Amino acid sequence: MFKKILIANRGEIAVRVIRACKEWGISTVAIHSDVDRESMHVKLADESVCIGPHQPANSYLNIPAIMSAIELTNSEAVHPGYGFLSENFNFVKILEENNIKFIGPSANLIKMMGDKIQAKKVAKENGLPVIEGSDGGVANIEDAKRICQKIGFPVLIKASGGGGGKGMKIVHDESKFEELFLAAKSEAKKFFANDEVYIEKFFQNPRHIEVQVLSGKNQTVHLHERDCSIQRRHQKLIEETPSPVLTNELRNQLFEKTVKMVSKIGYEGAGTVEFIYENGKFYFLEMNTRVQVEHPVTEMVTGIDIIKEQIWIAYTGKTALEQSDIVPRGHAIECRINAEDASKNFQPSPGIITMCHQPSGFRTRVDGAIYQGYKVTPFYDSMICKLICHGRNRQEAIQRMVRSLDEFVIEGITTTIDLHKKLLNHKKFLDSDFNVSWLDNDKVI
Repeated sequence: MFKKILIANRGEIAVRVIRACKEWGISTVAIHSDVDRESMHVKLADESVCIGPHQPANSYLNIPAIMSAIELTNSEAVHPGYGFLSENFNFVKILEENNIKFIGPSANLIKMMGDKIQAKKVAKENGLPVIEGSDGGVANIEDAKRICQKIGFPVLIKASGGGGGKGMKIVHDESKFEELFLAAKSEAKKFFANDEVYIEKFFQNPRHIEVQVLSGKNQTVHLHERDCSIQRRHQKLIEETPSPVLTNELRNQLFEKTVKMVSKIGYEGAGTVEFIYENGKFYFLEMNTRVQVEHPVTEMVTGIDIIKEQIWIAYTGKTALEQSDIVPRGHAIECRINAEDASKNFQPSPGIITMCHQPSGFRTRVDGAIYQGYKVTPFYDSMICKLICHGRNRQEAIQRMVRSLDEFVIEGITTTIDLHKKLLNHKKFLDSDFNVSWLDNDKVI
């Protein structure tokens, strides 16, 4: 096994990776910015290296500084977590050229599946249904309008190299199309240094379903699906597995086609294939070539440590699991706890945590990096931890989550804990009568 792994990330995911490494006796190296010196991942790692000031571009996205930290610590491999450089094929290419193992797929696969247009083409070639729209990037407004006339409004304009809702605009009719088309291109240029956009038919009331896979040279296996339909402005708030709206027949069809595509492209590592689901039909959305924020719900129902499997595949090139080994049991739900004020349009709430009591108990898990006295800075993503609960069925998982949220105390900053309590007790959530547009359209918050 690897002797030393550098974690090219921060916060809860860095802590998560460090814990998996420690259980295998692997030494860990934390990187950190100047404001993260007292962060939990720095305290837990065997070694740490400061790689720059608080601005992400000068620290967690600073490839030369991270390469220097790898060389300084003689690290054999790099785990990227999610976000930051986790899907940056240039970073992975540099690692490959320097014989440093990247715990994830190859640079070529990251580049191929990170380009939304190319990924859509690959999915279509491998038998996955895709959303109707442009065949590639759309350069000018005249071509864009012709495509919209063909598929009909509403449409979705999306950045080719983006994600997370950036460079994404919904257009309900032709009157606003030109304005929003130019706005999407401008946003794509700002966030992804690439102003290419493409157009898809917009679904009014879809669910967001994704399939977790592990793949090596020997085989590809799936770890069943997750339902991530509780969202606000394309940002996930609550995830669960299994999806409460799918039949076993639909599941099996989806799993078969997903595994076939992932295997066909020669993918190695953990990955997630995401779909839009509406009116009993699935449509390929994208593939994330990394571990997902919501991976713990899958771990809770399968009993499989996805981070350890990632590391194993990176070291051996093979997955140790057979499909028959993967037998999900019960239901799991995850709430993302953010340092935000939901009553003030989710305004960030940085500050010092003056009190912190985390819930525990039967089948209750907190993935986080916070503690009493920890300073939440305004420089990074506002998610500070995740609460995951497992039950024999959905009802029990919800009851356990509500109980755990009631126990969770974080003072000194404002968090989304109260929002999650409201959502978990809402009739639409209890009845699973929701879609990705629910919170934006019904003004529940």
